[in-house]
Amino acid sequence: MLLKSDQLLKTAVQAVEDKKAMDVIALNLKEVSLVADYFVICSGNSDTQVQAIATEVRKQAELGGTRVRGIEGMDTARWVLIDLGDVIVHIFHREERDYYNIERLWSDAKVVEFA
Repeated sequence: MLLKSDQLLKTAVQAVEDKKAMDVIALNLKEVSLVADYFVICSGNSDTQVQAIATEVRKQAELGGTRVRGIEGMDTARWVLIDLGDVIVHIFHREERDYYNIERLWSDAKVVEFA
C-alpha cells in the first residue's frame, strides 16, 4: 500500500522523533513549490545520530510501501537529504542546520502543527 503525502509526512516525523531528533519542523510546500508537498527538517547531535535518524526514516518509509527515490549525504552525515517523493526529509548536524537555515529560505511555507 502506497502512503499518501499526509500519511508519509506523519510516518517521517514519527521516525525522526523515534530517534530523538531535535527541533523537528514540517513545512507545507503545497502552495509554494512543485518540488514536494512537505519538507521535514530536523537535527542530530552527532554523525552517528544523523545516520541513525536517516536509516529509521528509510526503514519506516519502505515498511509503508514508499520507494525511497534517493539519499544523499550519508557518508559525511552533516546534511542528509532523503527524497520520498512528496516528502523530502532534511537531517542536519546541529552546526550545519544553523549555517544553511533552510527554514528561512522556505519562509513562505506554512509550518505543519502536530497534535
